Amino acid sequence: MAKSSADDAELRRACEAAIEGTKQKIVISIRTVKTHGTWGKAAKLGGGRQMAKPRVLAISTKAKTQRTKAFLRVLKYSNGGVLEPAKIYKLKHLSKVEVVTTDPSGCTFTLGFDNLRNHSVAPPQWTMRNIDDRNRLLLSILNICKDALGRLPKVVGIDVVEMALWAKENTPAVSTQNNQADGASVVSDVSEAELKVNVEKDLVSQAEEEDMEALLGNYITGISQAEAFSERLKRELQALEAANVHAILESEPLIDEVLKGLEAASNCVEDMDEWLGMFNVKLRHMREDIESIEIRNNKLEMQSVNNKSLIEELDKLLEQLNIPPEYSAFLTGDSFDEAQMLQNEEACEWLIGALRGFQASTIDPAYVKMRAFKEKRGELQIIKSIFVTKVSEFLRNYFATFVDFLMNDKSYFSQRGQLKRPDHSDLRYKCRTYARLLQHLKVLDKNCLGPLKKAYCCSLNLLLRREVREFANELRAESKTSPGPGQNVNSADSSAVSDAYAKMLTVFIPLMVDESSFFAHFMCFEAPPLDGNKSGHNDDANDDDDLGIADIDENDSKSNMSPAELAALNESLQDLLDGIQEDFYAVVDWACKIDPLCCISMHGITERYLSGQKADASRFVSLMLSELECRISMLFIRYVDDSCHNIEKCERNAKQSVLPYIPRFATLATKMEQYIAGQSRDLVDQAYMKFVSIMFVTLERLAQTEPKYADIFLIENYAAFQNSLYDLANVVPTLAKFYHQASEAYEQSCSRHISMIIYYQFERLFQFARRIEDLILNNVSPEEIPFQLGLSKVDFRKMLKSSLSGMDRSIGAMYKKLQKNLTSEELLPSLWDKCKKDFVDKYDSFVQLVAKIYPAESVPTTAELRELLAKM
Repeated sequence: MAKSSADDAELRRACEAAIEGTKQKIVISIRTVKTHGTWGKAAKLGGGRQMAKPRVLAISTKAKTQRTKAFLRVLKYSNGGVLEPAKIYKLKHLSKVEVVTTDPSGCTFTLGFDNLRNHSVAPPQWTMRNIDDRNRLLLSILNICKDALGRLPKVVGIDVVEMALWAKENTPAVSTQNNQADGASVVSDVSEAELKVNVEKDLVSQAEEEDMEALLGNYITGISQAEAFSERLKRELQALEAANVHAILESEPLIDEVLKGLEAASNCVEDMDEWLGMFNVKLRHMREDIESIEIRNNKLEMQSVNNKSLIEELDKLLEQLNIPPEYSAFLTGDSFDEAQMLQNEEACEWLIGALRGFQASTIDPAYVKMRAFKEKRGELQIIKSIFVTKVSEFLRNYFATFVDFLMNDKSYFSQRGQLKRPDHSDLRYKCRTYARLLQHLKVLDKNCLGPLKKAYCCSLNLLLRREVREFANELRAESKTSPGPGQNVNSADSSAVSDAYAKMLTVFIPLMVDESSFFAHFMCFEAPPLDGNKSGHNDDANDDDDLGIADIDENDSKSNMSPAELAALNESLQDLLDGIQEDFYAVVDWACKIDPLCCISMHGITERYLSGQKADASRFVSLMLSELECRISMLFIRYVDDSCHNIEKCERNAKQSVLPYIPRFATLATKMEQYIAGQSRDLVDQAYMKFVSIMFVTLERLAQTEPKYADIFLIENYAAFQNSLYDLANVVPTLAKFYHQASEAYEQSCSRHISMIIYYQFERLFQFARRIEDLILNNVSPEEIPFQLGLSKVDFRKMLKSSLSGMDRSIGAMYKKLQKNLTSEELLPSLWDKCKKDFVDKYDSFVQLVAKIYPAESVPTTAELRELLAKM
């Protein structure tokens, strides 16, 4: 018994470990011998019940605030022999407990749950080790269901009296475990009243028990005298049965009277049945009559509703077919004055709505086949055609007439001595009056806009071309200034020429962009509005809205044009602005002819305006600016090429050692930098590269014409190049690169010329040193060199005496030779310093070589030579 209790305690601990963390308390845990159910793959394939491995059944509870939850847990052993949860059932869904009758031991039972999703699956079935384990488990389930859940499941196949007796006998052996907060397990005894299932109270109520005791008291019989009481009851039962038979025999006359009464009642019932049959037939006929009346009434009501709906539809159709007289006069008339434009627009809007109402997709198909409908639709089509034709003709004449009026007004254009900025505000105001009408025309007949666009572009193109031509002519006339010192009468100020081109762009590029945008919106292209700041200007004269009809479409800033519509817009803009570029080309050619360096500033201005043209409506302006930029670049490149060609043709002049184009280039570069003024440097840097490259190539070529004086020629010209570009090279990276290139060439020329002068004065000294160096390079040891032919100590002393005697005279001769061929006196001090330094370095190398080959010989030291040179 003690071993069994230890096993139960160990099993309980294993179960608690398996459900650790669920905050549930184990009430009881029992091992099963076998578990029946649809377990495993074989059961799924075979469809029969399979017997799984033994499991452990445990009952757990979880306390809540107002109620307690109870669970039946099925635990299985893992491969390592550790219990782990396999399945869980809620006891609140337990509806039946049934012992399997096919098991003679009575240890097999099933539990029926009312929440099984698949009712075709058999309820869970388990076989316990013995009757005691079964009773312990079932009693625990029944107690928990009664105490915690307040109800009992149905019990089938179990002798409740036997279970009550078993519970009474085994109650003291039951114990429970409580888990303290520190994890220790405490065993506490449970009283009999807490675990016993009171079966008697479930079989006989308290009232019935009191009645039985009162009955036994009447017969003066105790509960222990059950057999005597049973015999007495049998005798009384026999007496009562005999009395019942005697009473039946005595009541025969009464029975006959009852039978007669029943027969009379039966006859009455038959008569009533006949009456009810007749009433039923009459009622059936009445019901049929009422139904027929209701059907006729329903038909009349439906006909009335249909007639009312038909009249309403006909009224709507008549209203749709009727043309209001106030609109008919405007749609068929030919008056399109500004005062009547509002009425024309309203009539046009009505016509658009009427045509949309006659479309097959928006009307009942039954109306489409009606003759009146077809005739009215044809009449509206004729009115639309007449209206579109008259409006189109009126607008074409209106555009041409208004432009002719402006062309005939000479005060509208620039005149001699007076530059006039074009002002198209009146033209746009007039066109704005007909903007909404054009929107309606696009809806009525999109093809009618083509001739209107052509007429508008042709008329406005004449006006724009004349404005540009008159403005350009007056600009050229104003740019001619009175001559200053050293200028001719016909010469023009270069800055004024550049300003004239800038003024042309400032005035007409924004105008062309605005006109393009106005045209795109006015002629109903789906073009986005332009941002005035993007055209690179600040035009105060054009502060009004391009079109003033933003309330019609309320377009956003994104373009909705298709490729075909964009191509049509570009074609129309070509007609609108074509020919204007010729006057811009003429201004560019005129400015370049006066001063080719103006191309620099004109190129920068053009590039700035070009970068601001991004919209679809300014494509022609962008193309024109690109062509202007290419033309300016071509003219400037032509000027650079001509200048380079002149440099190449330059010849060496005996009276002028520095080539004339070197100081001229410095002046040219200074002027070019003034024209840049913060613009793009690419064009100028390319010109610098071409100029300097040709200058250096020409300089080297001319130097080779007289090889004897080539180094002197290069020294003086490279020095002049550096002196003239020193300030610009500090701020211009491209010129700084060429400055360093000239500096390197200058140093190389100086080195060659100084070496030639030194070797000329001390030829034997340095030839002797060179012979020694050649022998050393040929792996001849220093000890063997004095024994070579011509290099003996005697030869060394003769050479030293002839070379170093009269050293001061030789150095003076070097200075005179350096001074003789140099025409630039400011270069002589620096060249003489380089010559002395180079001579000291070469002599120091000679002294070190002598000390290595002729250690016993004495020569003047380098310090003595340096002191001698310092006195010169």
